[in-house]
Amino acid sequence: MDEQKYDVLKLENQLCFPLYAAAKETVKLYRPLLEKMNLTYTQYIAMLVFWEHKKMNVKELGEKLYLDSGTLTPVLKSLEAKGYVRRYRSTEDERVLLVEVTEAGKALREEALSVPAQMACHVVLSPEESLTLYKLLYKLLSAVE
Repeated sequence: MDEQKYDVLKLENQLCFPLYAAAKETVKLYRPLLEKMNLTYTQYIAMLVFWEHKKMNVKELGEKLYLDSGTLTPVLKSLEAKGYVRRYRSTEDERVLLVEVTEAGKALREEALSVPAQMACHVVLSPEESLTLYKLLYKLLSAVE
């Protein structure tokens, strides 16, 4: 039997595996930094969007974060319970749920300023390699949309 035809099924030949493992290990590195702010990684990336855009609807947020509403709903409920965002229905279209960062959420931004620098200590890539990886990952994301 020709075992070579099964080489495509070896873990070492899968692009998806190092992407998955690197993402999982990176999120694990974020955990102690974000615990200090009482945030999960998903809550943190949502807050990054709110700090930049102040307010948006759930659909737009999902598109930016590549997350569906089933994943976002508990994240937003938790952020709202912590007082970092406020959710409300659009007055123009009640089907649209808007989310807006609160003053407490804006204040959390100061605390988050140290996170990127602390995470950079774990990156073993040169600035050029980091930029190349960044561009390749976004190219991959745009191709799978």
